[in-house]
Amino acid sequence: MQETNTVIPLREHHDTDFGEPRRFKVYTARQLDKIEPLQRLDEEARFAMDVVASVLPFRVNEYVIEELIDWDKVPDDPIYQLTFPQKGMLAPEHFDRVAAAMRGGDKDTLDQAIAEVREALNPHPAGQMEHNIPEVDGERINGLQHKYDETVLFFPSQGQVCHSYCTFCFRWAQFIGDNDLKIAAKEAGQLKKYIQAHPEITDVLITGGDPLVMKTKNLRAHIEPLLELEQLRTIRIGSKALTFWPHRFVSDNDAADLLDLFREVTASGKHLALMAHYNHWKELEPPIAREAIRRVRATGAQIRAQGPLLAHINDDADDWARLWQTQVELGVVPYYMFVERDTGARHYFEVPLAKAWQIYRGAMKQVSGLARTARGPSMSSHPGKVEIQGVTEIHGEKVFVLRFIQGRNPDWVQRPFFAKYNDEATWLNHLEPAFGEEKFFFEDELAAMES
Repeated sequence: MQETNTVIPLREHHDTDFGEPRRFKVYTARQLDKIEPLQRLDEEARFAMDVVASVLPFRVNEYVIEELIDWDKVPDDPIYQLTFPQKGMLAPEHFDRVAAAMRGGDKDTLDQAIAEVREALNPHPAGQMEHNIPEVDGERINGLQHKYDETVLFFPSQGQVCHSYCTFCFRWAQFIGDNDLKIAAKEAGQLKKYIQAHPEITDVLITGGDPLVMKTKNLRAHIEPLLELEQLRTIRIGSKALTFWPHRFVSDNDAADLLDLFREVTASGKHLALMAHYNHWKELEPPIAREAIRRVRATGAQIRAQGPLLAHINDDADDWARLWQTQVELGVVPYYMFVERDTGARHYFEVPLAKAWQIYRGAMKQVSGLARTARGPSMSSHPGKVEIQGVTEIHGEKVFVLRFIQGRNPDWVQRPFFAKYNDEATWLNHLEPAFGEEKFFFEDELAAMES
């Protein structure tokens, strides 16, 4: 007998099953001393946390503190590393400079030190500000990025924070209060007009920050006009709410309205994909996190999971295998394993490309074909998404085998190319062409695009 899945209408599945709606309580750098479990740390460790949190953004909510972190395993607990500042996240010379300014007590000196350290951390990697923001009639359209022909990224201004911040985040510059570093759209009609002017666009990714920090009525104002566009096939929402605040889908005051909006999108014939950010299998363990997944899937939306490979958090093949297998069991599609980007605290989190490929391969060997949908390890680099396909030897030369999953020129996609093996390389710009070639095949064309 064939099994069937019974979908319970949300109006009949009462939020009281998970208790009263939980109050969202958040802590920022100014409230570090109010987080009770941190009192276990010695004074030096708490000062180091203050130093790092003055440079990199910090925000964590009570759910993460109480439900996801095992405080008996701190500092090694992966979710603690994911959300709380660690001394090693700043280079020693940067840490010492900010620490000295903080101890000195002069605000102007401290502000200058923080600003210069942030500038040294490559706040907008991969041409985000220089090459991805589109122009119309010579005028830049803030709040949009258009790197690949078929997909446009949209940054609604109300969604430029998150329920908690990840310490590795490559968009950390969005959250430090500097408007010159922020990508955010202020006009709701901007996105629709741009898509209509570009018939090659079929997909929109609403991102941030986290768009699901917005009230549903605000998210609806951005999404509903898109349902009228025949050219648009897919609407994606990039979010970590399933991990950092699953109550958004279960017990928040407008949770039912959010899920109704998801139903409206799927009923319109558009494919709705919730691009969920997961870094460790522990994020899938709480019952409310699993209920949130169930409710989203019941709307007809698909959940695709992605996240970077990170030292101190998930640089272990067994953890990735367990993550992917658990996702499949819950109806989530493993999508990407990324390489940590060359920005922010990258030196703390980055993993050599050779090791990243070994971890990816080691995880893939443990899971069934249904979990082998995760692509990677993938670098979201300036020319495009470059995947490490393996390490091999050709004519006596040890090489990385690479290919473009996505490229600034669509003709680059799926083209294999080779780089000299380098066991210390952590990013594309650390690699050199193999077989005596002077350049990779795409470099001249990329330079022409830039000029």
